Amino acid sequence: MRRRLLLSFLSITLFVLIALGLPLGLSYANTEDRRLATDVQQVAFGFSQRAGAIFDGGSVADAADLQMVVDAYARDGGARVVVADADGAVVAASPGAAARASTPAMVLALGGAEVRDRYRAAGLGESVGVAVPVLAGGQVQGAVLVEASRAATAQRIRNNWLLLGALGGAILLVVGLVSTLLARSFTKPLADLDRGAARLGEGDLAVRVAVPDDPPELTGLARSFNATAERLETLVRSQQAFVADASHQLRTPLAALRLRLENLEAEQADGEETRPEDIERSLAEVQRLSRLVDSLLVLTRAEADRRAPESIDLGRIVADRRDAWAAYAAEAGVRVEVEAPAILVRSVPGRLEQVLDNLISNALDVAPAGSAIRVQVLKRGEMAEVQVRDAGPGIPAEQRARAFDRFWRGGAVRRDGGGFGLGLAIVRELVAADGGDVALADAPEGGLAVVFRLPLAGPGPVAPLDAAPPSEADRLDEPVRVPSAR
Repeated sequence: MRRRLLLSFLSITLFVLIALGLPLGLSYANTEDRRLATDVQQVAFGFSQRAGAIFDGGSVADAADLQMVVDAYARDGGARVVVADADGAVVAASPGAAARASTPAMVLALGGAEVRDRYRAAGLGESVGVAVPVLAGGQVQGAVLVEASRAATAQRIRNNWLLLGALGGAILLVVGLVSTLLARSFTKPLADLDRGAARLGEGDLAVRVAVPDDPPELTGLARSFNATAERLETLVRSQQAFVADASHQLRTPLAALRLRLENLEAEQADGEETRPEDIERSLAEVQRLSRLVDSLLVLTRAEADRRAPESIDLGRIVADRRDAWAAYAAEAGVRVEVEAPAILVRSVPGRLEQVLDNLISNALDVAPAGSAIRVQVLKRGEMAEVQVRDAGPGIPAEQRARAFDRFWRGGAVRRDGGGFGLGLAIVRELVAADGGDVALADAPEGGLAVVFRLPLAGPGPVAPLDAAPPSEADRLDEPVRVPSAR
């Protein structure tokens, strides 16, 4: 690409130089030729006036003076001059010019015509010749022929062409050097991007490229590449950590399940009767594994979901989830209280339900009997804020930064014995996917307040509320009392 850019710059420059230099050189050549012809013509008219004075009664001395002037001009100017009378007899002539008295130009001049021509003359080479009549008493009394060599003029024209060529060459050289630097500065970011893309394709997730200041297109491209590489590195690192954590979390229940099944197999081999509690424990481990797999599936979908957000009535979603959890909250002796005015937010349908289900489930796990879980919806500037507060033991401030990590479980005692530590991780992914943020704080009730914010929606159609409850594959804790854990 660098070579093509250089050739393009040089081709354009060469075209401009030819377009400007060729007319300039031709104009200079024409000007020099016209000036030579004009000079010769003026000399011819000067000799014609002198000869006219002689033919109009001049003396022999005048004729001698004319010859001296002719000789001097021919000697200094490298020209030939011949003056003839009406009969064609030579009156004055420079050395070697007498024979030119009978040329066609002289014949025409004796007839009263003025002749100017360019031709090759013996002894002079390429020349300019001018023949004019000599007038005396209103009659043609003779003619004058002046021939001047074009050698000096041609040399000046050649020198001018050489000068133009040298200037053009110098300009091409400068343009070539500047173009090389420009092409190098322009293509270097592209080469860096190419190398970076190759390294990224080879698995080097830490690769980044330098962001050039100019041009803006390459600046934006480099920034986009770095953002993409950073996003890819984050996703891959996250997936690697996720797989490692998931493997660790699955290892214990799988080992317990295998041990129970081996015990059942041994009892069967010994002819012992299988105890119902052993089967129940095995089924409980299977259910725990199923819930963990469902949780992992929800988290994976939350990270990969790139659907476009829609306008959704946040207050209606909150009221719907309160009704869905009311029966389970009543079983635990906990009330779910909401304060949710109609506020439109931008979100993908189904995400808010998952967020609220996880937060309400978490709160139910730790809320003491007789307390209330409060869900409050507020409008703050261009954002909608949702607070889910409980009266449980909360999370110490020094541990809140880790609360959103996958598989992190705090030390609080949960009603169902603890979850998997994926609930808040899912909440963070879902809220961030909608352009929001989530934080933890102390609740006025003495427990934990989970606060998440979402951008408000402009005017437009509102997405309908899905009356059908989502499946466990789409939501971590639908009201079937599957603990999600913080």
